[in-house]
Amino acid sequence: MNELIGRVFDFEKTIFPASSELFARLSSQGQEPKALIVSCADSRIVPEQIVQAAPGDLFVCRNAGNIVPPFANMTGGVSATVEYAVMVLGVRDIIVCGHSDCGAMKALSYPEGLERMPNVSAWLRHGAAAEHVVTTCSPHLEKADRIRAVSLENVVAQLTHLRTHPSVAAAMAQGEMALHGWFVDIEVGQVLGLDGDTGRFVPLRADRPLPVAMPAAQRIATDDYYAEAAE
Repeated sequence: MNELIGRVFDFEKTIFPASSELFARLSSQGQEPKALIVSCADSRIVPEQIVQAAPGDLFVCRNAGNIVPPFANMTGGVSATVEYAVMVLGVRDIIVCGHSDCGAMKALSYPEGLERMPNVSAWLRHGAAAEHVVTTCSPHLEKADRIRAVSLENVVAQLTHLRTHPSVAAAMAQGEMALHGWFVDIEVGQVLGLDGDTGRFVPLRADRPLPVAMPAAQRIATDDYYAEAAE
């Protein structure tokens, strides 16, 4: 802990002065983050470091298992964060970011012992679809391979949950919102992105188009088509 406190002093003495103009602008003009990222609370994953973000670039929500509960399921910090990011801050890109060797996904894959942690067990039910998909479609997978598969499917499941949030659904229908699914492989330092066209996670590369899970595209469900057909 003393080491962490020492870094606070370093921030005040060196980091802040070096970026004083940036902090002054953020203080006077407020924040305009480029994206909301929902990532795991795992101490090994630092969203700002992964995207090399400066203060003010990211609106970050961290929790065990990078989970987004469905809108009607519960009211909590994640739902409030999503709503505020979209409706107040005007965020137009949301990233759900999972990672390798995730403790939450280990517990979801092999739930032995969860009876001692009722709150964790209840929280992980929001990832039940991911575990069920892997168990049903890839029953041969075991141990690390199973955990990795569940982790990837969990990103997909949470993106689906995101779309149940009214603020997100409206922004997507208006063609103003894109959703991204990322997976960080800690051991090799690689970030994978979900390609919505192929349904596969592919490495993010500077010389390739950014894979997008659900690109921004206007979709308005009206009766105009049927009215015209009737005429």
